[in-house]
Amino acid sequence: MRDTLVFATVLLPFFAAVLAFLARGAAPRKLIMVATSLVLITASACLLTQGPFTLGASPIFEALVTVGDFALLGIIVFFGVRLKNQLVVWLSLGQIAGLAFLDFFLADHAATAPAFYVDDLSLVMVAIISMIGSLIGVYALGYMKGHEEHLHLEKSRQPRFFFFIILFLGAMNGLVLADSLSWMYFFWEITTLCSFVLIGHDGTDIARKNAERALWMNVVGGAAFVLGLILLQKGAQTLSLQALLAIAPEISAGGLLVVPLFLLIFAGFTKAAQAPFQSWLTGAMVAPTPVSALLHSSTMVKAGVYLIVRLAPLFVGTYLSALVALFGAFCFLAMAAMAVGQSNGKKILAYSTISNLALIIACAGINTPASITAAVLLIIFHAVSKALLFMCVGSIEQRIGSRDIEDMRGLSRVMPRTAVLTAIGIMTMMLPPFGMLLAKWMAIESASAQFLVVAMLAMGSALTVLFWARWAGMLFSAPFGRGTPEEQPPSVRLPLTILAGASVILSLGAPFLYNRLVAPMVAMYYAAPGYAVSTGGMENVSGVFWIYPLFLILGIGFIVALRAAGRINPADVAAPYMCGAQRDVNGHPGFTGPMNQPVAATPGNAYLPRIFGEEMLGRYANVAALALVALMLGGVLW
Repeated sequence: MRDTLVFATVLLPFFAAVLAFLARGAAPRKLIMVATSLVLITASACLLTQGPFTLGASPIFEALVTVGDFALLGIIVFFGVRLKNQLVVWLSLGQIAGLAFLDFFLADHAATAPAFYVDDLSLVMVAIISMIGSLIGVYALGYMKGHEEHLHLEKSRQPRFFFFIILFLGAMNGLVLADSLSWMYFFWEITTLCSFVLIGHDGTDIARKNAERALWMNVVGGAAFVLGLILLQKGAQTLSLQALLAIAPEISAGGLLVVPLFLLIFAGFTKAAQAPFQSWLTGAMVAPTPVSALLHSSTMVKAGVYLIVRLAPLFVGTYLSALVALFGAFCFLAMAAMAVGQSNGKKILAYSTISNLALIIACAGINTPASITAAVLLIIFHAVSKALLFMCVGSIEQRIGSRDIEDMRGLSRVMPRTAVLTAIGIMTMMLPPFGMLLAKWMAIESASAQFLVVAMLAMGSALTVLFWARWAGMLFSAPFGRGTPEEQPPSVRLPLTILAGASVILSLGAPFLYNRLVAPMVAMYYAAPGYAVSTGGMENVSGVFWIYPLFLILGIGFIVALRAAGRINPADVAAPYMCGAQRDVNGHPGFTGPMNQPVAATPGNAYLPRIFGEEMLGRYANVAALALVALMLGGVLW
């Protein structure tokens, strides 16, 4: 039973991806995508009932992974040569040499270790990847049809597109289920290759440029990963996560293996697009929306934070742990600030994603039961809400031809259903008592002993409210009036509706999630529980987060607001105040300008580019982040 479920989540998508590539008609490709999605969702749900277990693999699979490593790196070298990118070529060749040294001179092939190690953390990740990733794949069926019509393509590129989408899901499941770090590296490199191809899918100059950037930045992380594996094998004589975590107290207490751990954490930084590597993820926004949603919610960047959270028990209480917390808190604040300066909806979502990933990294660095609890809950709630928001923005862009939030004013009249779903996604990202705010409360509480960290987390959270509230207000602003019915294909409407419902239901079930999945995982590696479930909420020594009373208040407020909105007469809406110079301009509010000329009033937000612009702020953020990374390296080498 267990081996069948693991096969269904990891290997089956590889075969399904090949079938999707060979299918030249839309109907068989749709059938393959839907069938694969149903299998992944069912298998991941069944795995949740199985509990922790290990699973071995035959020697032939070990050999296939080894051959696959070299084949993948050979493909990446080929792309590096084709792009004339010397960094990609030489770093990939270095990884080939490093893997050859590891496999043929260091690794103990006589030692037996399980291929897969399934615990509550990996089960959470598999559920996110399989369920949310599958919904994104189904959404892509309808989205890509309109996308290719917009591009006026003579020949569809969907066979290749869905090949890499489905392959991505299988690789991510393999990555989070792998016990051996060498197996994890194999799947890690598959995600690098998939992201490169998918970001450059449209074939435009800007798509190719950003795909190349994503490739070289992730190759840098891959090189750090290989070097970390070599040093870890030499120092611990094993690459088994289960074996390493079994002796975590000895490793962390003695400060052992901090250099290979730093290298693996650095690889996680690159994959999670942390400063100074954030530009590969913001550049990935040129890809079709399903790619953006997949990268941000259930794959790729989640691999980076998964690795860091997974390794956290090995560096608890060390100098490295303290600096990881500081680095994460700084990136959380800096990326939230850069999101404030954006009007491009996808850019806002991108910087918000990087910011929230940094918060997860900060929690891993704080490294207490409470902070690890916050990290896992952040992974869950962020995945659901962010997938919803990305897909909503994709639908909006296809309808209005823009992803700029300034063009989304009064969207509730044009796309009432999508506007409501977008608002739900935004509210679940910033308002109490939804899961994201619950997890942020946990993160800030867990950092209370570190003043600098807690200050940056508090300021970053305040900026988060600013850019989310601004966007939500735009959706329901003037012009007012009754909206027109909105038509959506089922492949778009169904995933959006499911994710919107899940974002609310999961927040209601946060105590259950904690008791069933998070608390057992924390108890495996930490002495004391982070929180206790109380009547109506979650509590620790610092206080109580009242989930259900706050939901009741929110529900009452929502009903009151709906009733008030229903009594509004559009004719009674006042025009903006123009300091006494009001003037009608072709039936629209305006004012009298210079030389008594009429000027139409144009509403707009202030984005303060001189303060929050990505060029200005990004430069300083990158320098500061590099300094923190250098400080980490210096500390572990000292």
